[in-house]
Amino acid sequence: MKNKWSCLAVACLATLLLSLDLTVLHLALPRLVADLGASSTQLLWIGDMYGFALAGLLVTMGNVGDRIGRKRLLLIGTVAFGAASAITAYAPTPELLIAARALLGVAGATIMPSTLSIIRNVFTDPGERTAAIGVWSGMSAAGFAIGPVVGGLLLDHFWWGSVFLINVPIMALVLVAGLLVLPESRNPDAGRLDLASVALSFAGIVAVVYAVKEAAHQGVGRADVLLAGLAGVALLALFGWRQTRLPEPLIDVRLFARRAFSASILTNLLAIFAMSAMMLMFAWYLQLVLGWSPLQAGLAQLPGGLSGAVGGVLAAKLIPYLGRNGVVALGLAMNAGSFLYYATLSTELNYLALLPVMVVGGMGVGFAFTVNNDNVLATAPRQRAGAAAAVSETAFELGAALGIAILGTVLTSAYRANLELPAGVPGEAAGESLAGALGVAATLPAGQADALVRAAQAAFLDGVHLTSLVTAGLLVAVAVLALVGLRGVPKVIPEDVLAGAR
Repeated sequence: MKNKWSCLAVACLATLLLSLDLTVLHLALPRLVADLGASSTQLLWIGDMYGFALAGLLVTMGNVGDRIGRKRLLLIGTVAFGAASAITAYAPTPELLIAARALLGVAGATIMPSTLSIIRNVFTDPGERTAAIGVWSGMSAAGFAIGPVVGGLLLDHFWWGSVFLINVPIMALVLVAGLLVLPESRNPDAGRLDLASVALSFAGIVAVVYAVKEAAHQGVGRADVLLAGLAGVALLALFGWRQTRLPEPLIDVRLFARRAFSASILTNLLAIFAMSAMMLMFAWYLQLVLGWSPLQAGLAQLPGGLSGAVGGVLAAKLIPYLGRNGVVALGLAMNAGSFLYYATLSTELNYLALLPVMVVGGMGVGFAFTVNNDNVLATAPRQRAGAAAAVSETAFELGAALGIAILGTVLTSAYRANLELPAGVPGEAAGESLAGALGVAATLPAGQADALVRAAQAAFLDGVHLTSLVTAGLLVAVAVLALVGLRGVPKVIPEDVLAGAR
């Protein structure tokens, strides 16, 4: 196919924008509060609603694309994403903004699995397929890194809605290019979409993601968190059982019996678990400890994200020498090494020393994501590419939520345990978080304020050190898992050999 690299460019542009949209909102939240008068609860829903809708519908939309055509679904999603972005940018109330974010999530769920499944169907040569997925993974990593920078630049000159309005011209470009160059592909033997499975998957995934996110904010002991978590696990178990009894399931659960598929899904989930914690930790560290602006913090993290893009491209070249399990294990080990360095951070930062560490860690993430995504797509039947891509993307979303919830809780708990408040300082707000302590310090006399800031930053750094060591240990364990779980997977996975006949 002469225009397959043009197809890759369209898929990468859509992926870049979706990844950027996951992080660009963070910097706009303070202005949302000021302009719309959003309450703390509404603010949480504004931040979380996109992820709820996205994660809950990925599996369904991946199957829809297999049935009605991946190009068609991508183009429908592109129009919907552009329209929802415009509604979001001009939302006059918090309630409408929450609804618009839900529409963005629905549209994003149509685009994400479509991009990967189109790549799977266009690139039939195994070597080219791996290289293409490397470029795609690199664009995804680059979007995460660019998001805070783009957000900072826009917010320096425009209102908060500009971080969403920028999506409109980019999605228009994706729409026109997609109409011109993308081929259509679908599963010719797809059966009816089982609506009961759709409902079970959506409700189960949303309940689990909700429980994880709320546990990070409110703790695991709340009744609604426990009920949501238990209900989500039960619904997903019922979903899995139902899939074994359907002639055309949403997810062929037999795929998980294939070591390359299941080990790659689990490894990706745990890798993004660590990556999301790093982004959260650095955002707080650079702004609250070092006092950098949001734009400075975004620019400081940019090399790490861009090196992930480089790692994605280089991964395919390393497979012939190290094997698939070796490349994934190497990438995770590189990332683990970067977290060992983060365990030495202090109130004084030598950025030139930090820079190569971030680059090495980011490149390692690119290695792991590229090979794992290629494993997932190559070991699933080509006609089920959308469903397989959706499983991979769902694991990505769940891993990000778990990372922020669990490792964010480790960081916060360590801060609270190590904080030693100066005499006469009220402990409730200062003891909750470093941001709370800095807010209290702004109301105190100079001497007390300085003592509180030093104590809070020291306690926070203790939390950073503990979180970094825990994450490094986890990554080493996952690297061992990859070495064992992906052992024996061919360096070149031939078309449909592991996947079975078309």
